[in-house]
Amino acid sequence: MEYQVYAVPCANYREAEEVLRQAIRSMGGMERFVQPGERILLKANLLRPSPPEAAVCTHPAVVRAIARLVKEAGGTAVIGDSPGGALQKESVLRNLYEKTGMAKAAAEAEAELALDPSARLVELPQGKVLRQAEIIAPVLDTDGAFDLCKMKTHVFMGMTGAVKNSFGIIPGLTKVGFHGSHPNQTQFAHVVLDLIGFLNPRLCVMDAVLAMEGEGPGASGTPRQVGLLLLSDNPLALDVIAGEIMGLPRTRNPVLLAAEQQGLSPTRPEEVTLIGATLEELRIPDYQFPAHVREDLMGFLGPLTKVAHRLSQGLLSQTPRIRESLCVGCAICQNACPGKAITMTGKGGRAKVHPRSCIRCYCCHELCPKRAVELRRSWLGKVLSG
Repeated sequence: MEYQVYAVPCANYREAEEVLRQAIRSMGGMERFVQPGERILLKANLLRPSPPEAAVCTHPAVVRAIARLVKEAGGTAVIGDSPGGALQKESVLRNLYEKTGMAKAAAEAEAELALDPSARLVELPQGKVLRQAEIIAPVLDTDGAFDLCKMKTHVFMGMTGAVKNSFGIIPGLTKVGFHGSHPNQTQFAHVVLDLIGFLNPRLCVMDAVLAMEGEGPGASGTPRQVGLLLLSDNPLALDVIAGEIMGLPRTRNPVLLAAEQQGLSPTRPEEVTLIGATLEELRIPDYQFPAHVREDLMGFLGPLTKVAHRLSQGLLSQTPRIRESLCVGCAICQNACPGKAITMTGKGGRAKVHPRSCIRCYCCHELCPKRAVELRRSWLGKVLSG
């Protein structure tokens, strides 16, 4: 089977619709992905209610363009996601769509917004670690899905792309339980692979016009102009190429390593045909990743005992700390913490992290809207990282 990824330059979001039209025409036209009368979920990455310029969420111009193409092909686009760390309520979803620009995009493209806050327990017959899961209703009540992801770094998983975007089909606070039951990178990678297998997107589009680097994927990350849109009908292929462009080594990409363990393809760039440019032309040599050292040392510590592994987690990884001057006591971090490691008992009712209970999933850092959660290395981590 041939895996293809289309890379198309897009200098700004004003050009996004025309660029996407031409790219999808090259892929065989939107009629290849949508049949007349079908309802298609546009699963954007809407982590939290953030404005487009923050680069936290898929840009509304990309979503609007795809929605218009779906309509022109005779389908109905339904824009949706389930934000992390929030109750799945219609009021929460409306606020999310308004703040991220999705409400305006839906109106302009004559698309629908997914406002059903319910979820249903379904079987995942092909799942490797998940046999069943609660899935948000918009996934189950549409005929197919498009994966409209964002190029971003991720303090826990290295990067977030097409595969990781599938975690949004789990309702709001239910995500917390998955981080608690699958606390390390490998386990969590298998979870999102099971979810992307269930979602089975017909088309994947990565918004890398304004990407994110640094301490992503939330408010602590830094927007990075990349000027690119990536398209594929295979989420793994898209992530392979995105990782190469960003400069994330395959050996430090837990999703690709887990996919290889499962016998899934592709997991290496030589398995993917890149159309529109070469990797040499697209690679970004100075893309900034989260400043952690765990992956650098796991190769040495891997053969050691479980006790040594737990010790390494405590000594070498980063631990969340609260910047009291920035914390507003909103309790988003506390609600999102699967390890129950955060209480609102700090100075003035601010958040406080209890390191011994922390499982280092970094959900608090990811979801804090005020950048009040910082990740600190231990003294040993600082020494070993230079």
